[in-house]
Amino acid sequence: MTASLPFHSFLTPGQHVMHPDHPEWGMGQVQSATGRRVVVMFPHAGKVAIDAMVIQLTVVD
Repeated sequence: MTASLPFHSFLTPGQHVMHPDHPEWGMGQVQSATGRRVVVMFPHAGKVAIDAMVIQLTVVD
């Protein structure tokens, strides 16, 4: 049996993202990303903690 590595989000603080299910929240900015927990500040929803294994945020260039 092989051990799987723990999940780590590819997101980094400062990146801009959109929530795929809530475009009305606007473009958010990643505040922190630790393991699978990503905290994003959205202009129309405030600070939201997201499980990156459940929700795949869209990175905005």
